[in-house]
Amino acid sequence: MDNLKDSSIDHSIDHLVSQINDIAVAAGQEILEIYQRDFKVDMKDDNSPVTEADVAANDIIVASLRTITPDIPILSEEGSSIPWDERKHWQTFWLVDPLDGTKEFIKRNGEFTVNIALIHNQQPILGVVYAPVLDKLYYTTTQGAFLLHAGETTQLSALAIPDYEPVKVVGSRSHASPEMALYLARYKDTDIIPVGSSLKFCLIAEGSAHCYPRLGPTCWWDTGAGHAVACAAGAKVVQLDGSPLLYNHQESVLNPFFVVAK
Repeated sequence: MDNLKDSSIDHSIDHLVSQINDIAVAAGQEILEIYQRDFKVDMKDDNSPVTEADVAANDIIVASLRTITPDIPILSEEGSSIPWDERKHWQTFWLVDPLDGTKEFIKRNGEFTVNIALIHNQQPILGVVYAPVLDKLYYTTTQGAFLLHAGETTQLSALAIPDYEPVKVVGSRSHASPEMALYLARYKDTDIIPVGSSLKFCLIAEGSAHCYPRLGPTCWWDTGAGHAVACAAGAKVVQLDGSPLLYNHQESVLNPFFVVAK
């Protein structure tokens, strides 16, 4: 699929999406099983937490992706040590965060997600975000962004930032930053909505919030799937200078600061 022609991308996306949805839900159900009992928390080299749920979900997702798309490489948070010399040749690849919001998982507040994105030419062209506790499945097709919840499917549409009413701004529950206060000074009135994980992108996509400025550190796997969902719902994901947020364009997997809004 690295030789994928643009004319065949739409067909490939719609062919894959139901399978990727199923994979995300399967991983989410495994996470829920662990969530409902005692679990061990370890610390990575970068001092971020990791649990057995992260590992178990990753195993399910990676094995499933290798089965349905054996020719597409995978970059996952739990398997990210792929040399740049190898990775820089990837035109198309899966970008996975098996458990986004591990801190929220540990706090047991339900605000964590399974993220799977397909990246092509440095941009996400398919994204699935599943919130197991909320049982909300956000996903994209060539027709837009959708939410499956309680057996009902709804097409999502982002809202423009309003001129005269409070601007609903999504913020991180675990990563508040002083830069945010400076950014918000541009608006006369704001209503801050704190939420964890890639659900921030999804609130923009479903029109529950107007703006998500991320003025703190993130990695590609934190943003790829939510990026796809927000854009498919009509929002834009851009750096502070207005340029697009890109993937696999450099050795570092760190994102610059960015803003999500219509």
